[in-house]
Formats: sequence, structure tokens, C-alpha cells
Amino acid sequence: MDVDAYVSTADISDAGSLAADAEAFGFDGFWVTEATHSPYTLLTLAAEHTETIDVGSSIGVAFPRSPMVTAYTAWDLQRLSSGRLTLGLGAQVKGHNERRFSVDFEWERPGPRLREYVEVVRHLWDRWQAGEDVHYQGEFYEITLCPEEFTPAPLDSPPPELYVAGVNPFNLKLAGHLGDGLHVHPLHSPRYVEEVVVPNVETGTDIAGRSLDDVTLSAQVFAITGPADEREVARERVREQIGFYGSTRTYRRIFEVHGWGDVVETLHSLSTEGRWDELTDHVTDEMVDAFSIEGEWPHLREKLETRYDYVDRVSLYTDFDGGSRWRHLV
Repeated sequence: MDVDAYVSTADISDAGSLAADAEAFGFDGFWVTEATHSPYTLLTLAAEHTETIDVGSSIGVAFPRSPMVTAYTAWDLQRLSSGRLTLGLGAQVKGHNERRFSVDFEWERPGPRLREYVEVVRHLWDRWQAGEDVHYQGEFYEITLCPEEFTPAPLDSPPPELYVAGVNPFNLKLAGHLGDGLHVHPLHSPRYVEEVVVPNVETGTDIAGRSLDDVTLSAQVFAITGPADEREVARERVREQIGFYGSTRTYRRIFEVHGWGDVVETLHSLSTEGRWDELTDHVTDEMVDAFSIEGEWPHLREKLETRYDYVDRVSLYTDFDGGSRWRHLV
């Protein structure tokens, strides 16, 4: 199992040094996400300040950018990093697309749209690498023009690996069908991975004539760690995170695996009424235990190794800050 570092809201000026620290510690990868910064800005800094560690997005939101823009950006980052980039793409939920990113299409069939987005990006990469004309016509995207003067030179490495983020069965199958990997949502349990994620990814690999071994499963994990007093604070933060995610009905299927589907409706109702401070009242200790790991830093690596049967890469859903305690993970 590869163990990676992850950052979400690090100061932009720290991204390069944090990536360098993660590399020096011996982490296998350095993931960034689309939170308070563009993931591609963070990845540019990470690539510039490192030499060997994998760098990637977990995730970049797909729909606010055209596939051509994303393909260009990832191509440049692959060249800058000398072949170390993993492009992780996700659909995000309806509210963020419409009200945060002002995506201007009707929110319908996001799964098929994401599938076509992945197809377009791969098409562009394949054509650029081969020096061939671009021509993609689909239901949602049409790109038929990329003159020679706008075509990037071939890479000295293969194109980037491409991971898909997925919660619903369609996107899990998409990762198996067209992806090099899957970003498992941070809100998950080993049971959910085994009973929902793996069978759907395998359905996708069957369509592509591949096996599960051809798709890397990467997971970020809620962690409750540190001395006893710090763990109590961390436990409540995890409880808050579970309540926050659970208030979005997209994630109901994760709760349903454990028979907690109705809780999502309660959490959603509270959120629509603005009663955010009441969410944690409905997140039980049993839920916290299912969706997180707990222990002191020296024991976390072992807990991560024994938690999963199918996950290939893992990181804590905690911002890496370069502190010496992180050495326990590597």
C-alpha cells in the first residue's frame, strides 16, 4: 500500500515546501484538492519543488473547465513534473456546480457527461502524443479544431494517469471502464468499499476487458489521532464532517450500507432549515467508528494497512503540515 500526503487549504506560498517535505519524509504521493485554491496552481508549485514524488489532484472539479482547458493544463504539468502527474477528476454535487462555479448547463445526467469529459481528455492526449488531428464529437462535447500552432509537442513520458472520483454506481463503473484509478470519497467505510465500490469498479473493468488490478483505488481517511485530549477534539471534528457530508443526499448510499439511510434525510432537512449546529446530534459514535480510524501516531500506519483489502493508496484526510509526527506514516 502506498501512503500519500494530502493538502486542501494550505497557504499557496507553502505548497511547494510542503510537497518537498512530503518527498523528503518518504511519502509516495502528494495530493491537492479544489477547495480554497486552484488545484493546478498548487500542483505547479509541488512539481517545481520535487523530483520523485507523485503529484496529483484529488480532485479537480471537471465541469467548470472545458475538457480542452483541462487537457492543456494536465499536459503542461506532466511535462513540468517529468511524468509524475495524476489527474483526478470529479463531478462535484449539483449545488456547487450551479451556485459556486456557475456552471451554465442543466444539471442532468452528470455521470454520462463526466464519462464523455474523460473520453475527450484522453482523445486529446492520444492525438497530441501521436501528432494526429483532433476530432471528437459526442452528445455533450464537440472538439474538432486544434491547429498545428495550438497543438503541444509530444511528451517525453506517457500522458498523465487519470483517476475518477465516484460515489454512485455509474461513476464507480466509469472509473473501472476508462480510469487508471478511483478516488474513493473520504466519507467511506471498509464495508462500503467492499460491498459497493469494488463490485461496481469490477463491472466497469469487465466492460473494458480489464481486471480490478488495472485500476488503482485511492482513499483518504478520517483520522482521530494524537494524545487523548487531542483525540477528543479530533473525534468531534470528524463527527462534524460526517454530519456535513451526510446532509447532502448524494451520499445516502454510503450510509445505507450500514442501515443509516434515514439519518441522511434528517441531516438534509436540518441543513435546509439552517440548523447546522444540530447535525452532530444525529451522528452516533458507531458512525464515527465506521467512517474513521483512531489511535496515536505511531500506530496509524498499521491501522491503515489492516483496514482495507482492496485500497492501493491511502492518505489521511488531514492537511499535511510537515510536522515530524507525520514520519510515523512512512
